[in-house]
Amino acid sequence: MHYYLGIDGGGTKTTCALGDDTGTLATVVTGPSNIVRVGESRTRESLQQGIRQVCAAAGITPAQIVRTCVGGSGAGRQECAAIVQGIVGELVSSFVEVVGDMEIALDAAFDRGPGVIVIAGTGSIAYGRNLSGATARAGGWGFAIGDEGSAHWIGRTTVNAVLRASDAHESGETAEDEGLIAALYKSWGVRSLLDLARVANSIPPPDFAALFPAVASSPGPVAGEVLTRAGSELAKTALVVIRRLFTPSETEMVPVATTGSVFRHAPLVRQSFYNELHRLEPHADVNQEVVEPVEGALRRARRAAKSE
Repeated sequence: MHYYLGIDGGGTKTTCALGDDTGTLATVVTGPSNIVRVGESRTRESLQQGIRQVCAAAGITPAQIVRTCVGGSGAGRQECAAIVQGIVGELVSSFVEVVGDMEIALDAAFDRGPGVIVIAGTGSIAYGRNLSGATARAGGWGFAIGDEGSAHWIGRTTVNAVLRASDAHESGETAEDEGLIAALYKSWGVRSLLDLARVANSIPPPDFAALFPAVASSPGPVAGEVLTRAGSELAKTALVVIRRLFTPSETEMVPVATTGSVFRHAPLVRQSFYNELHRLEPHADVNQEVVEPVEGALRRARRAAKSE
């Protein structure tokens, strides 16, 4: 029996899936392993904990794994890939492939076929492949200057919107957004708008993505506006990739899929994305189900082993 390991390493969590030739045997989730964001020590802890746990759940040892694929934001860079390979290689003796998170997400959504995947988690990016195999990407330029529609962008934009709205009200808070503001305070452990602004402007920057759950669960107008804008921004990013890869004669059906915590936990973002993309590109065929990138990593590991 041959065993394969797929890993999706993100800025918030790491998902490890172990499978054989017939399917997935076990899946576990551990802490973050985006080496650019959390560093080598935290990455090692999350990856190795995940490998040990998923192997234990499947009843095998890491030495029995014949091929591994790791996908992660930042992991596609050569210097980062080498570090991640070394970390996984401390437990797994077989070959370890390290690619970007957008590559495993694209494989999870379309296997080897054409399509566009839009990722909105801690960060955001769109990536696609056409019938001839050409690829293109858009977005993913980082929290300080881009990543529109991501959890980080949503958190930062919400803080900005709340503070600007407070300028127009004598009390500093509007009744319809009191719940959102209280949730933001709780997320960062602050007690006032001044404290919220102080933390938001601190150096190094705070974890704006940690505010996303509070925004996603808020029924207030500020959260609704921000989440709607997020979906629209993600649609515009997807459109860039569609226009670069698919000519008008090929746009009868352009397969589009989504993945990431923002799409998974914010229905308003999903709906806004769908509406805006169809307004901009009526030929876009959006899969309503949110893709699990780790399935693409496991698929790549299995496929590579069988082609050797």
